Amino acid sequence: MKAICVDDEELILQLTMSLCRELPVLDEVYGFETAEETIAWLEKNTTDIAVLDIDMPGMNGIKLAERIREKHPDTAILFLTGYAQYAVDAFSVHADGYLLKPIGKERLAAEVEYALSRHGKKDVPRITVRTFGDFDVLVDGQPVAFSRSKAKELLAYLVDRQGGTVTRAGLSAILWEEEPYDRSRQKQLDVIIRSLRDTLTEYGISDIMEMQKGSLRICPEKIDIDIVRLFDGNEDAVKAYHGEYMSSYSWASVTEAYIDRILENRQQKGN
Repeated sequence: MKAICVDDEELILQLTMSLCRELPVLDEVYGFETAEETIAWLEKNTTDIAVLDIDMPGMNGIKLAERIREKHPDTAILFLTGYAQYAVDAFSVHADGYLLKPIGKERLAAEVEYALSRHGKKDVPRITVRTFGDFDVLVDGQPVAFSRSKAKELLAYLVDRQGGTVTRAGLSAILWEEEPYDRSRQKQLDVIIRSLRDTLTEYGISDIMEMQKGSLRICPEKIDIDIVRLFDGNEDAVKAYHGEYMSSYSWASVTEAYIDRILENRQQKGN
């Protein structure tokens, strides 16, 4: 799940972000020092929980919470403050939690878990796919272990297609580099597909893949995929890309070249 932390004191902000990043339920944590920066980021992004300081110059945390709830009603709100007198104001905006500074990891973990559970998000697996560098799949922040490397590569290629259907013959050509798609290869592909389905079922995410007669696809709307966010113009995804895309797979070089072209054009327009 994704969290944002907002505090005008840089050291406290960095500490809060560090503690949040240690929580298994949170796999993305972003920090901001002003309400204005936060609102600008939320114009193009969403978050599961907002951890907000209350006493800030300009727009305070209470007003910021109101703005967040206007745009994203399902966002959990957790307030951090050094002043107990703000408690009444905090709960006037239906905050999900309230912590006095300084905070500890255990107390923060309990409040984050409670806040997320109030919004019905605790039991929903958060599926994150990383394509920058090596290919990895994480469920609630924990990496998925594939029993077969070809099963992982098959899923990687479906992710690369971003929801487009791929025929079994097309998958065979990718996994075995244009070798004949004969009866033996068909049986081998059956084993790989079955292995992938078993792994996805084991992690409770079998619904991310759809199978039709003779073809497969993934459902990108059910997954947080860095490359999809990059193509959507997400600034954090753009900054996270360092020139490598699914580096373990030779077929990924085509998409990598396309990414480089997009970013080069984007830079030229910016200049």
